[in-house]
Formats: sequence, structure tokens, C-alpha cells
Amino acid sequence: MKTGRLAGLGIAAALIGSLAVGTATAQEQQFISVGTGGVTGVYYPVGGAICRLMNQTRRDHGIRCSVESTGGSVFNVNAIKGGDLEFGVVQSDVQYNAYNGEANFAETGKHEKLRSVFSLHPEPLTVVARSDSGITDFDSLRSKRVNIGNPGSGQRALMDLLIAEKGWTNSDFALAAELAPAEQSSALCDNNIDAFAYTVGHPAGAIQEATTTCDSIIVPVEGEVVDKLVEENPYYFKAVIPGGMYRGTDEDVNTFGVGATVVTSADVSDEVVYQFVKAVFDDFEAFKGLHPALANLTPEEMVSQGNSAPMHPGAEKYYKEKGWLQ
Repeated sequence: MKTGRLAGLGIAAALIGSLAVGTATAQEQQFISVGTGGVTGVYYPVGGAICRLMNQTRRDHGIRCSVESTGGSVFNVNAIKGGDLEFGVVQSDVQYNAYNGEANFAETGKHEKLRSVFSLHPEPLTVVARSDSGITDFDSLRSKRVNIGNPGSGQRALMDLLIAEKGWTNSDFALAAELAPAEQSSALCDNNIDAFAYTVGHPAGAIQEATTTCDSIIVPVEGEVVDKLVEENPYYFKAVIPGGMYRGTDEDVNTFGVGATVVTSADVSDEVVYQFVKAVFDDFEAFKGLHPALANLTPEEMVSQGNSAPMHPGAEKYYKEKGWLQ
């Protein structure tokens, strides 16, 4: 009887001990969120790809990563500043302007705690127009119904700048719509707008949807204003959207654009950021295979290009270990 009682107490103690270990593990678990963009763009699947790789090694570091669909670059920067997101995918120009307190961030001031993590794919400004709209280039958008992008998105920030540089205002359009990326293709094909502008990596689901659902074309964005912006700003570059990538556009299309980057806050711990970049670069071939826009990336370019805010020390530590930073 006594032996049985002691055995029972031993089992009970073991169960309590295992529960205590489980509780400790749960308490040690950390959660991070990556802000992206609309689900039909490239940011969302890229954020999902990063989280997938990080969650595969969660047993090693105890960090669970979740991807969030958001309003885009400007929203992500503000959410990181407010502590609502740990990481965000943002356009390279938005990163620069946020850190330096310029353009969309002139009123709120510098986001001095913004930190670079790495850069991603190029994002050309892509203007898609109905084939029957008479739109053949950016200048012919004037007096048309155009989706200029939802407030808080990177393409809206870029469109606002380009419109201002041309000396236009939103009243120069018959309609300046503010649709989110998920809405713009159906609006185009339902003849509610004549064109939309989207800064996005290619190939992009939203562009494929628009060009396969209805007769539409991609039009060039070039000229003196574009030349001036590219010359004066290191985060802009000229780009070409290959002909034949989308139905209706057989020839290469000249445009310009930005790059996608991943940013965080100085308040996020070095260990979390270190594990974040480690998950991506330790399985880099798998990462590149998770979306076509990532296929041509190299670690060296991701570390050295498009990152205008200071590099986060956690990322810096990993890159120095790999010899990508001195």
C-alpha cells in the first residue's frame, strides 16, 4: 500500500514537473508579425515565405512568425513605429523618407529607430490600362479614371510624388480612385476605372488577373520627369517589364521603380532579428524558390543595396559571420 502510494506520488510529481516544463516553454515562446500588403501582390506571399522558413526552425529559437496583410509600405512603417508590428516589407523610397522625415513623413518627423534588415526584389511602377481607353503612356492618364492607390500604400506615395512633379493634382483625373490592390483588377475589367498604377514585383498575380480577365495593356512610364527623379534619388531606378510576360503586352515596357525592403525597429531584440535573417539565408535556395520574384536574388545585393536606414545589429551580426559585411 505504502509502495503504491509512493509510486502514485512519483507519477503525480512527474506529471506536475512535465506540466511545469510545458508552461515554461509556452512562456518563453515569442511571437512576431511581418506586415506586408494586399494578398494579390508580392509582399504578402514573400512575407509568408519568410514566416514559413522561420516557423520550420521554431523548435530551435522559440519564435513564431505570422504574416499580416496590410495597407502597404507607409502603413507598415507607422505600425512598426507604434509597436504593432515587428517587421514590415516596404518600398525603398518609403524606407528612406521614413528614416529621414521626408515626403509622407515630413509632418510626423524622422523615424529614428527604423532599421534595415535586407532588401528584396525590384518593383517597377506598373500602369495597366484598358485597351479601349486610349491610354498609351503615363501622360495620357490625364482626364481618365485612374486608381492611384490606397492611402498608406507605397504606390500611392510614388503616384503622389509623380503627379506633383508633373504639376498635376488629383483633380486632373476624371476619377482618382483609392482602391486597394485586391480591388483594382476587377474595377478595371468591370469598366469602373480606365487604368491603375501598381508598384509590384513581377510576375504579379494582380497584373495577371487584369490582363487575362479583360483586354488590357501595360503602358510606359518615362520622360524628363522620370529621368530627373532617377537622377536625384538613389532609391529609384529605371526598369523594364519584359514583353510576353502578360497577355496583351508583347513588347518590353520602359518604366521606373523602387525596390522592396524588409525593415524593423531598434526596439526589436538582436536575437530575434538574428534568427529572422538566419532562417532566410540558411535556407536561401528554398527561399528563392517560394516566389518567382525572388528567383534572381543574391545575398550580397540584399545586404548592400536599397537599405538606407541603419542596419539592425542582429542582422549585422549574421552578415559579418558570413563575410557579407566588414
